[in-house]
Amino acid sequence: MKEFKFDKIKDLKYGENPHQSACLYTCEEMADYEVLFGKELSYDNILNMYELTGILSEFFDVNAVAIMKHASCCGVALGRTIEEAYNKAFDCDPVSAFYGSIGFSKPVDYETAKHVNSMGVKVIIAPDFHPKAAKLMHENPALKLVKLNTPLQNLRNMCMEEIKITPFGVLIQEKNNSDLDKDLFKVVTKTKPTTEQIEDAIFAWKVIKHTSTDSALVAKDFATLGIAKNETNSAAAIDSALKIACDGSKDAVIATDGIIYSQDAIYAAVQGRVSLIIQPGGSHKDKDIIDLADRYGVAMIMTGIRNHKY
Repeated sequence: MKEFKFDKIKDLKYGENPHQSACLYTCEEMADYEVLFGKELSYDNILNMYELTGILSEFFDVNAVAIMKHASCCGVALGRTIEEAYNKAFDCDPVSAFYGSIGFSKPVDYETAKHVNSMGVKVIIAPDFHPKAAKLMHENPALKLVKLNTPLQNLRNMCMEEIKITPFGVLIQEKNNSDLDKDLFKVVTKTKPTTEQIEDAIFAWKVIKHTSTDSALVAKDFATLGIAKNETNSAAAIDSALKIACDGSKDAVIATDGIIYSQDAIYAAVQGRVSLIIQPGGSHKDKDIIDLADRYGVAMIMTGIRNHKY
């Protein structure tokens, strides 16, 4: 690991809470962005922008939208247009989306801006904005509009280390830039998924990589339908995600960031009538888990890659 040197840019108004002081420092590589209008970016605004662009960098070449609240993902979707992607992402969790932050992989057009401007939003970050869209959103005094000049695909290779300072020492780890390995990516059940289900599974896998462990995500038609984060086991995460997705889980896929050890997780997926489960695999209980999925006709993919995030 290399040595680090940071230079102070400025003091922030406060940190996560008003009684916490906070500062912004430089890092070796920094994204090029500009605040087109709005108040100065806060500590939580910058955290949300970081999480948003991390997800969007997975889908830089298509129309993608991610919505974030308190650095926690509320909805992600792909669409034929950026407006369609926004509507699908918003539908995942409309309540949490209010007063959240929204990221776009492509320029924001006027029709999309009309939808966004009708709700409370803190920050919008995108590669560009149509002039009519920017003019419309400028009328919202609470909104901060951020133009990202660095290409999304370049962000994946920036700030390659993550640092946490603790009383027990400074922890430094390599950033999680995992990609699906075709040699480890295996359909392990007798029931085989369709091409469309596999594509949804890959979409779900890319999103869940950016959620807090233990997490589970229900997806269909390139849209998240239910996201559960920061549970203490995969069965609880799956159960929570399915409750959020409700009837939408029928014939959907479900992804987990960690290994499924418990048969309760499979029973929950069956109850939710999902068609495919994608998980890392690698447990001594894999055979029992696969056999149970086969008993109920649920397809399963094992990736060989854990994506824990603490």
